[in-house]
Amino acid sequence: MSTVTVDNYDINLLTALQRDGKATNSSLGEKVHLSTSQVSRRVQRLEETKVISHYVAVLNPEVIGLGVSAFTHITLSRQGEHAALFEKAMMDLPEVLECHSVTGEADYILRITAPDLTSFSDFMEKKLLRLPSVASVKSIVTLKTIKQTSSLPLEHIALPRPVKTQIVFT
Repeated sequence: MSTVTVDNYDINLLTALQRDGKATNSSLGEKVHLSTSQVSRRVQRLEETKVISHYVAVLNPEVIGLGVSAFTHITLSRQGEHAALFEKAMMDLPEVLECHSVTGEADYILRITAPDLTSFSDFMEKKLLRLPSVASVKSIVTLKTIKQTSSLPLEHIALPRPVKTQIVFT
């Protein structure tokens, strides 16, 4: 396990970049009180160490016509090779925004989006339910989104931690 060392400047840079991934090094420097070249070096190091995995534009689903969001619990009839095939199939379905292998009553939880309930129903019937070894599907359709963010909390990084860590605060 590799270790990444960060300090308060790095945490402040990461916080600022999570709010605005298009921020220039100059504007980031003003926010975190570093020179543009220092910001550039730090961001490059954070990218190289995979603390920053990639940059993305977050789209507003309702504005682009994706008005239905659902959380779907999937139970497979068999695990093993069937689980691997199911997981590969999830990678190829653009309607599936997230797929998590979980403990509990379900084997997987999916976050699915669709333009409307008819499209969601079509997706379920024509794609999801036709996958081999899908035994049970239970969906919860979202009525209203109260909070949705891609920003990760960073406050814990500066706290004392056990020996096995991937990131170290200095």
